[in-house]
Amino acid sequence: MPLMPGAEPYHHRAGPIGVLLCHGFTGTPQSLRPWAEYLASHGLTVSLPRQPGHGTTWQEMNRTRWEDWYAEVEKAFADLQGRCAEVFTAGLSLGGCLALRLAEMHGEGVRGVVVVNPSITNDVWLMKLAPLLKWFVPSIPGVGNDVKKAGVTELAYSRTPVKAAASLPELWSLVQADLSKVRQPLLVYHSTDDHVVKPASVALIRERVPQATIEELADSYHVATLDNDADRIFAGSLDFIRTHASVPLQRD
Repeated sequence: MPLMPGAEPYHHRAGPIGVLLCHGFTGTPQSLRPWAEYLASHGLTVSLPRQPGHGTTWQEMNRTRWEDWYAEVEKAFADLQGRCAEVFTAGLSLGGCLALRLAEMHGEGVRGVVVVNPSITNDVWLMKLAPLLKWFVPSIPGVGNDVKKAGVTELAYSRTPVKAAASLPELWSLVQADLSKVRQPLLVYHSTDDHVVKPASVALIRERVPQATIEELADSYHVATLDNDADRIFAGSLDFIRTHASVPLQRD
């Protein structure tokens, strides 16, 4: 299946600190590419995989489930572990959920976590209907491209594949049940004006992960990694990694 131009994965080999970046539901690596390139330019080894069913057509994505997306980031994580002394996980939206799941499953194997507008609970009424809707309609209106900054477009599907979406509640439930296992340093960026993910996800993290640092973003919508606060996210995540890595970054 041909890829959308710009949806390609990104990988950069550099120093002994690795970062795995996970993109969001119906999105592509494009939404995190500037973040990945920024971290790479500061000496980090970076992996930004494309999750199955993303970056092609929403019809193809309807043949995938959360297990497929998690398996892809798990594979990328294992690859980084084999090449790096330490690995951090990070992600946007559903990618933040996947980054947290990796931290839950791998414990000390994940050095720290950075998430941007993470989605870990079913807080949208239309998504709550997905398990039923999947038997009647193949897609509903898309959730991508929630960006405040003028002239910026997220590369994402204009339709949400319902069968794929119907698999999300299981992942959300697993991540919520194991949030107490997230003992690593955790940095959360939260847009105060987000039209995709409601505040309930960050509220759960605030309640169950006491060591989490939560930074509010006042000038970005959901896809904050492409929005007005992107530079703040990039610089802040680099400082977070510098602070919590036990070996120095290769270079500035």
